[in-house]
Amino acid sequence: MPPALRKPTVLALIVMAGAAAALSAVLSPPALVGGGLLARGYVADIDRAPIHEVADNLSGLTYSDATGTLFSVTNRPPQVVELTPDGQLVTLIPLDGYLDPEGITHVAGEVFLIADEGDQSLHRVTINAGTRRLAAAPDTRVATGIGAWRNMGIEGISWDARHGRLFLAQEMLPMRALILEGFDSAARLTSAAPQVSEWYPASLSSLETLDLSSLTLHEATGHLLLLSHLSSAVVEYDQTDRLIGRMGLGGGQSGLAAGIGQAEGLAVGPDGSIFVVAEPNLFYRFRMGSPLP
Repeated sequence: MPPALRKPTVLALIVMAGAAAALSAVLSPPALVGGGLLARGYVADIDRAPIHEVADNLSGLTYSDATGTLFSVTNRPPQVVELTPDGQLVTLIPLDGYLDPEGITHVAGEVFLIADEGDQSLHRVTINAGTRRLAAAPDTRVATGIGAWRNMGIEGISWDARHGRLFLAQEMLPMRALILEGFDSAARLTSAAPQVSEWYPASLSSLETLDLSSLTLHEATGHLLLLSHLSSAVVEYDQTDRLIGRMGLGGGQSGLAAGIGQAEGLAVGPDGSIFVVAEPNLFYRFRMGSPLP
């Protein structure tokens, strides 16, 4: 493929190739079982709020119950971005030695994992109130062994504390969610390399999502939420991998005045609030219309 054919062109080709499947989804979408988070009628109460201290490339999102704050990353420059639950900046932490950080997940306490799409690796880091910079180190780097074309690799990461494993989202070519196992409760490897398997229910296809830009595991229910910026949607799967919910992110949907152009990060708070960040530097919060039982 010639060098001039960059990601926007590839995305256009993917969209064109998936047009027939998308039309099929409109005419005969997969049945929703219901009963999950997204059945609670989410509405945006913070819509398209800019994070002025961040210029561009906001990506990935996770909620830390240790601090009550959210963490995201940017890749140019590489840094961690800490935010309050209403989208106000807490701090910026420069990242040294990272190629293309695209995702971050909270593990426990002060421990996080950062996904670097540049070499499809993970970095185990400690972040606390005294952290001013973070440097990539060989002894805390985990090679995933995931092959990916250009920047079509790891876009989302979420820690599953109950089972001591990771969920990863690969954007496309192929679009898939992966499970990485072989960690202890603090996300340290217990073997030479993680064991990688594919999480791929039949309904995870272009009928539901044209790409995967992020994902998050809701620990309280064990449900997996997937974000697709090309499809402008969040979809929800239960513990038996059944599709049970969908939240639209287009203009006029879910209380949004305009559609979210490039949603890149997804997290759920302890009260069930859903947070989304989007390029270049936009923050969204969705509140559920009816509480969880």
